Amino acid sequence: MNFDYEQLRLLIQSWASAGHLPQALAYGFVVNALLAGLLIGPVLGGLGTLVVVKRFAFFSEAVGHAALTGVAIGILLGEPYTGPYGSLFGYCLLFGILLNYLRNRTGLAPDTLIGVFLSVSLAVGASLLLILAGRINIHILENVLFGSVLTVNGQDLAVLALVALLALSLALPLYNRIMLASFNPQLASVRGVAVKRLDYLFVLLVALVTVASVKVIGAILVGALLVIPAAAARLLSQSLKGFFWLSVAIATLSTLAGILLPVTLDLPIPSGAAIIIVAGIAFALAAIARGTLPHLKGNLG
Repeated sequence: MNFDYEQLRLLIQSWASAGHLPQALAYGFVVNALLAGLLIGPVLGGLGTLVVVKRFAFFSEAVGHAALTGVAIGILLGEPYTGPYGSLFGYCLLFGILLNYLRNRTGLAPDTLIGVFLSVSLAVGASLLLILAGRINIHILENVLFGSVLTVNGQDLAVLALVALLALSLALPLYNRIMLASFNPQLASVRGVAVKRLDYLFVLLVALVTVASVKVIGAILVGALLVIPAAAARLLSQSLKGFFWLSVAIATLSTLAGILLPVTLDLPIPSGAAIIIVAGIAFALAAIARGTLPHLKGNLG
């Protein structure tokens, strides 16, 4: 697998050096970042449709922010600061599962419960980072917060590929059931859909995909790429199928453009920020189109 990846990267770099591809692709870190974007963009776009329909935007943001605490715990436990995946996945999965469990058991409004979890998690993470301030480079934290194409390596691509494969293999066969449970949980229960189990599966998928995307998009902004492309797609779509594929397209193109533009134009902008700015422009254009084109006014939005 590593051999195949290295061969592919070198082939792309040689084509770029020969002038057959954009010059930016002559750099290995740009190729790594684009491959990461191709892996995670479609998954974030597809999963984002469920996030929007389930009104879980705040939850996805909370999981992204929880990644910062996961990084701090990992460094404290001695994991490599460039990829503390054990603590990242472990903490964020525990965060999501416990939050969903209490949401079902306490009767508190989801936004209230998420606010409590997010506040406590950020407080713990900030405290740990202050303790660790003398042991780590501040730029590492910037990369975690806002993403950096410079830090994506072969290990990160392997993690992304594994998470993307897992997410696709679990979510695609159950997509219609999860969508039905999101639109109308009562009807889904009557039809034999295990709504609570699907809720937990969805929470796990959001946590996994969010953590895997932190290197490219950043902990602060990764939740936005789950929401913005899907929100734009919902404004423009007239069917669930169109909603799904348009969200995938917007998320993927936003990711690739956000990675390439700062490198090509030599802009000092973190990759995560550039990706979200591009997605935000897509949303603005979708909102304008929704307000000016009559045939869009009766769509899914």
